[in-house]
Amino acid sequence: MRLSRYFLPILKENPKEAEIVSHRLMLRAGMIRQQSQGIYSWLPLGKRVLDKVNGIIREEQNRAGAIEISMPTLQSAELWQESGRYEDYGKEMLRIRDRQDRPMLYGPTNEEMVTDIFRSYVKSYKSLPLNLYHIQLKFRDEIRPRFGTMRSREFMMKDAYSFDLTQDEAIHSYNKMFAAYLRTFSRLGLRAIPMRADTGPIGGNHSHEFIILADTGESEVFCHKDFVNFDIPPVDTDFDDVAGLKAIFDQWTSVYAATSEMHDAPAFEAIPEGDRLSARGIEVGHIFYFGTKYSEPMGAKVQGPDGKEHVVHMGSYGIGPTRLVPAIIEASHDENGIIWPASVAPFDCVVINMKAGDAACDGACETLYAALTKAGRDVLLDDTDDRAGTKFATADLIGVPVQIIVGPRSVASGEVEVKDRKTGARETMTIEAAINRLAV
Repeated sequence: MRLSRYFLPILKENPKEAEIVSHRLMLRAGMIRQQSQGIYSWLPLGKRVLDKVNGIIREEQNRAGAIEISMPTLQSAELWQESGRYEDYGKEMLRIRDRQDRPMLYGPTNEEMVTDIFRSYVKSYKSLPLNLYHIQLKFRDEIRPRFGTMRSREFMMKDAYSFDLTQDEAIHSYNKMFAAYLRTFSRLGLRAIPMRADTGPIGGNHSHEFIILADTGESEVFCHKDFVNFDIPPVDTDFDDVAGLKAIFDQWTSVYAATSEMHDAPAFEAIPEGDRLSARGIEVGHIFYFGTKYSEPMGAKVQGPDGKEHVVHMGSYGIGPTRLVPAIIEASHDENGIIWPASVAPFDCVVINMKAGDAACDGACETLYAALTKAGRDVLLDDTDDRAGTKFATADLIGVPVQIIVGPRSVASGEVEVKDRKTGARETMTIEAAINRLAV
């Protein structure tokens, strides 16, 4: 992508409405645009990051055996009335009526709809276990949306829903998602801690929030410091291994961790003082096992091996991609801007032409751009006629992991300078060496 032809509305000054670092940097880097209270457009740079986050989420959901579908954002109120949640959900639900005066709602979550899909087609235990997921915009009319897309009214969610014949099998499905979430957040460059949590309006009696520690977190969290040493499940994790997944769950729940709603002060204080950690946290995922809360009132049953009908056991599993993007920024930035993990960076590298219009610089930049693009890398070429300081500031602000600096002096020697955005380390090398290093 050539910057001269790209839509990147950079802001030079910090927006007054932005209270936290991620909101400030997302606005300054031209990632998002507020359309109304708690509702945002995602501009090209932000959309590239969001797509990469969703790509990792999809890969890990698929690896764990979940199957992607797509459900509508507008839902019939009838399903929610059938489950008993329509009146209970509260003012966060946006209720509307269509032209036939039928009550509808902008979905805040999809337990009812996916249960309706399941009961319409699945009749036998032989079709279980089943886990269906989708990635979709949702709406919750927050009383106080804030911090940009960290807590917005319209937001994107990956929500998955598992169906099993028995409670034991449902817990295995829960453990699958537990391990998948640990892998997902690790690949996004985050250390997420699973904490016992309140189930809220979703319901159920078994729930964990995945929390990353950050000064701008919404609530106080309490945990044991041992979490930093636990191993992330490997890429070859066997998601059919009941004992293996239980061992992962048992390890990650073996020491104290709880949100403020579930905090047990005496149990926390029993931990040696040097091992106690009290901090602010950002929720990036939430998983629930809720048994037959929805399947029973909605008649989601299958024929079991005994020939009798059994109400299925369910769980739901949410990740907020539009919340994850600012969470990553909160965890990875400096005074100059964003520092993206390579896995979600909008571009793999940026080629900075220090003297656009100079034949030697232009030629070197075109060589780098063509070779790296051909190798499958996402390359941004800064071919604008801005001053050097502006080019460097833009590259640092948008956080591309590698900067390739092409100036007249270095090009005269057949060399370029390669800068690591995270460490600031610079290295001079030949153009060919730069291509060979970055093309892999």
